[in-house]
Amino acid sequence: MDFYRLKSSNPSDYMTILREMEDGYVVKIVRDRDGYEEETTDFLSKSLFESCLRTGYIEKVATRNKLAANA
Repeated sequence: MDFYRLKSSNPSDYMTILREMEDGYVVKIVRDRDGYEEETTDFLSKSLFESCLRTGYIEKVATRNKLAANA
């Protein structure tokens, strides 16, 4: 499973790709909200996903554990 760090005020926020489809990705976004995890599932088009990578809004990391080390 691929993990992506989200550019946000909280360095432990991350996103994973649950499923790749022809026109995009189903993703799970996990955000730390004052000690508890808020999970949402959403769809990102391939063009939006690539744009987020190019602009640095998301960054691929090897594992979820590495997210805290990048802080």
